[in-house]
Amino acid sequence: MSVPELHARLLRRATRAALATALFLAACKAVAWWLSGSVSLLAGLTDSLLDGAASMLNLMAVHYSLRPADDDHRYGHGKAEALAGLGQAAFIAISALVVGYQGVDRLLNPAPLGAAGVGIAVMILSLVMTALLLAYQYHVIRITRSTAIRADSLHYRSDLLLNSSILVALILASFGLERVDALFGIGIAFYILWSALSIVREAGRVLMDKEISPEVNEHMHRLACAVPGVLGCHDLRTRVSGTRWFVQAHIELPGAMPLTRAHDLCESVEHAIRHEYPSAEVLVHPDPVDRSGL
Repeated sequence: MSVPELHARLLRRATRAALATALFLAACKAVAWWLSGSVSLLAGLTDSLLDGAASMLNLMAVHYSLRPADDDHRYGHGKAEALAGLGQAAFIAISALVVGYQGVDRLLNPAPLGAAGVGIAVMILSLVMTALLLAYQYHVIRITRSTAIRADSLHYRSDLLLNSSILVALILASFGLERVDALFGIGIAFYILWSALSIVREAGRVLMDKEISPEVNEHMHRLACAVPGVLGCHDLRTRVSGTRWFVQAHIELPGAMPLTRAHDLCESVEHAIRHEYPSAEVLVHPDPVDRSGL
């Protein structure tokens, strides 16, 4: 299986797993919230519903981003992932506002919780399922470096903290500390909003064609210069679009070198970089250099 095919399969599996997890947990939390009336559980329910909507958006965006390049999109459709990240951030920000409002209302009008045991059981289940999903997402991110899956993992990572907080709030509320439930809900709302801002920053870096890390750029530069016959390398530029990296570089070659040999060296540089970074699409331009007088 080729690298693009492997990445496509992993991305599709990750988006489907996220959507299935969000919908299942939303159903469980809805039952628990209905029985208990907990603001913290409502926060978890709202977040899971918006997770489901965001994951559905992510699934569609990833499916679109995996389409091959065409005449109108010569660099492919990878930036659809970053646009999906912005959509996810909007969903998450809305959930933060809803949860915060409910938390303030419950803080001003405290009420005892019912069926706290059901809520505690649901939150333990949520913690386990979210942890398993995150482990798989990290595996996919490590292989594909997908912006969309990274954005998805950011808010599911916040879910892990959110679910832990809800669990603590429910346990404390079961001992008569009802206001703790509301305070946890408000705190969770602020954390969810911070997660949304993190996703916006990540998506913005991709949409603005931010360079890949300086360490990776320097490594690519060394790979190009290490090819026998290459005198130097300059103007190396990189950017990310979905799971693909686009790399451009100018290599310095002797001015009297035959065109065929220069072409072969350009391909050697491209191969050296792609060998280390299989997701990279590399374009190399030869620059003639006269060093006879040096």
